[in-house]
Amino acid sequence: MESKQRRVNRGIAAQPARGPSRLSRREFLHLAGVGLAGAALSACAPAPAAFPPGDPQPSTEIIQLVYQDWRTDWFPPMVQSVLADFNETHPNIRVFYTPDPENVAQVMLEEMARGTAPDVFQGCCDFFPIWAQQGGTLDLRSYVESDLEQATINEWSPAQYQAFFLSDGHQFGLPKYHGGLALYYNRDLFDAYDVDYPTGSWNHDDYLDAMILMTRDRDSDGRTDLWGSMVDIAWERIQVHVNGWGGHLIDPQDPTLCRMNETTALAAMEWLRTRMWDDRVMASFLDVQNMETRQAFISERIAMVEDGSWALKDILTNAPFRIGVAPFPAGPSRRVTLASTDGFGIYARSRHPDAAWELLKFLCGEEYGRAMAQTSFLQPARASLVEDWVGFIRAEFPEKAAEVDIAAFADGHLKGYSVTAEIAVNMADVVQRTSAAWARIFTLGEAPVDEMIQICEQMELGVFEMSWSSG
Repeated sequence: MESKQRRVNRGIAAQPARGPSRLSRREFLHLAGVGLAGAALSACAPAPAAFPPGDPQPSTEIIQLVYQDWRTDWFPPMVQSVLADFNETHPNIRVFYTPDPENVAQVMLEEMARGTAPDVFQGCCDFFPIWAQQGGTLDLRSYVESDLEQATINEWSPAQYQAFFLSDGHQFGLPKYHGGLALYYNRDLFDAYDVDYPTGSWNHDDYLDAMILMTRDRDSDGRTDLWGSMVDIAWERIQVHVNGWGGHLIDPQDPTLCRMNETTALAAMEWLRTRMWDDRVMASFLDVQNMETRQAFISERIAMVEDGSWALKDILTNAPFRIGVAPFPAGPSRRVTLASTDGFGIYARSRHPDAAWELLKFLCGEEYGRAMAQTSFLQPARASLVEDWVGFIRAEFPEKAAEVDIAAFADGHLKGYSVTAEIAVNMADVVQRTSAAWARIFTLGEAPVDEMIQICEQMELGVFEMSWSSG
């Protein structure tokens, strides 16, 4: 994301890319220079035999794994500290952290095709299942069935857990953290205009009423400079509204079937379009000069914002006003909120899948979950860690977090109304088509939502043709 760091700590190497090109895993391990008993093994090369079958001596082979994850400033120091514990408890495995490349979604597809992808990696959103659909991820089912306690699975949101399966049953990931979507609001602005705060009983009508009251021309120059709210124009952010209307983008039972052309889906999208371009109470990206939603909220350009727990630390740190949080408003048909689909996966061509699985289990464990929760307030995927997470936030921001209903982010997880991104069988093509249409509809205000009818008709929701083999 923002910064690049290089550090080596207790056998863990962090090696960012140099310049515009990015090192392959083979080059990465060569340059790391670990010098482990003369056995510097590339993660792409076949593992040598340790001892002949039946030899009583234990293997002295050191397996090297490359683990790729976020490049944000706070992440490398945290990951080095926590992975040191993994290396100590797994003396035959050495894990080398490397930051995500820019444009990770596309670069990873290219590296998977070349055979140079990292052994273990993080993925998210619509691009993680695309990697799986193109054959880049290991099917985890046999590992999960034989080596993962049911009690651990029970701690995860069922919706989030099921999001890591393709329609053919291929399990490509396990949860990294559980980001919940909620409604942030500016308490100072609500007080200034004598508007009631959002509550957990709000529906979309209440939401609209507040947007109307909070939209203002504060300097009386004839132009709006404060909008009621704002939404990201992205697949899962549009979907959560469609689900609240009782509709879907993709049929949950048949990933080849497009449903964004149906009445309920069109009604939800029209509700959003009307707020932006007819009522002008929900800011478009043009209104805020392409400022991201979180920054528009921090800059007091909008009174409310639909955002997740992943934004909490940034907002608490930088917002110069009192912050409130409420559960996501209920739709006309049902109450839903978005659960993120950030997870961990294993490369299909990893030469050390068993060792990679040991690392993956550790990444999904309590120690790693607590470290992310404490360092950057990432909402834990494990329900049992939610209380710890809330405590970390209140301890670091005793005043600013005092009035924040932090538990609102976990409401969908704990009460079972979270949804996750609906995935089409050829997701790469679907996202490309819908993103272009939504830019015309929502960002530019140049097209009606009925354009989605034609988009659905144009979609060829057949099996995405693989351009390479994972064999």
